[in-house]
Amino acid sequence: MDQAAHLLTLLAQLKTAMEQADLWQAQAPSAQALQSQMPFCIDTLTFAQWLQFVFHPKLQHLAIHGLPLPSNIEVLPMAQEALPGLTHQGEEVAEIIGQIDQLLRGDQ
Repeated sequence: MDQAAHLLTLLAQLKTAMEQADLWQAQAPSAQALQSQMPFCIDTLTFAQWLQFVFHPKLQHLAIHGLPLPSNIEVLPMAQEALPGLTHQGEEVAEIIGQIDQLLRGDQ
C-alpha cells in the first residue's frame, strides 16, 4: 500500500475512533475559529475540533489529490497532552495519531 492510501486508511480509522470516543462533532466551528494562526488553533478550538476540522480534512485532501504530504510531523505529543485520562477509545485515537506521525515521517 502506498503512503497516500495508507494515510487514507488511518484517517478513516481516526474518524471511527473519534466517533466511538464521542470526540466527533456534528456541527463545525465558526469560520472565524478555523482561521486561527496559532498551532493546533489552540486559541479557538479544542484539540479534538482541530483534529476533525483542520488536520483530518487537510491530510485527506492532500492524499486524495496526490499532493505532497508533510514529512516533519509530530502530533502525538499534543494528543497525549490534550486528551489525558481518556477511555480505551480515546487511547485508540492517540495511537492512530502516532501511526499517522510515523507514516508521514517515514518511520514505517
